[in-house]
Amino acid sequence: MSKAISLNTERLVLRPWKPNDLEPFARLNGDPDTLRFYPATLDRTQSDALAQRSQSLIAEHGWGPWAVELKESGEFIGMVGLNRPLTELSFQPCVEVLWRLLPECWGKGYATEAATACLNFGFDTLGLEQIVAYTAQLNLPSQTVMQRLGMKAQPGTFDHPGVPAGHKLAPHVLYTLDRQDWPRPA
Repeated sequence: MSKAISLNTERLVLRPWKPNDLEPFARLNGDPDTLRFYPATLDRTQSDALAQRSQSLIAEHGWGPWAVELKESGEFIGMVGLNRPLTELSFQPCVEVLWRLLPECWGKGYATEAATACLNFGFDTLGLEQIVAYTAQLNLPSQTVMQRLGMKAQPGTFDHPGVPAGHKLAPHVLYTLDRQDWPRPA
């Protein structure tokens, strides 16, 4: 068991999960607009299980998909972190950076800010050589964040094995960032 790590940015705290995160996380995961690039929304049981899995990873490794709160108010706004995907993907083994924020927090730079902290942690503390991100080909907002992070789009697409074959969200794009290409913070 590792010591659970929290990351701090100018406006955010990425931290282990708390019981009072579950309700707003379930609202996030049940929102059809928020999960429009996923095949389905999550019900409360599924959402709670995702939060529990995330917290278990943090408890085991010290890091994982963290709960994110605003420093100013302590308000939970979503999940951002690093993860080893469970789904069998052609580019494994890998560590991905991921994010999912409440809709009222979109367009404020929070995803980029929190993901930047995760990339710094992954490269500088964990010593990772590469971090990946992937999303449905139709998910242009997430691809914009990946580009802002300096990640490079890899050629072509792949069908995500967790999405039904032929579904419009099956084609996914892969972005990668290698340690030597990560711009060191000033």
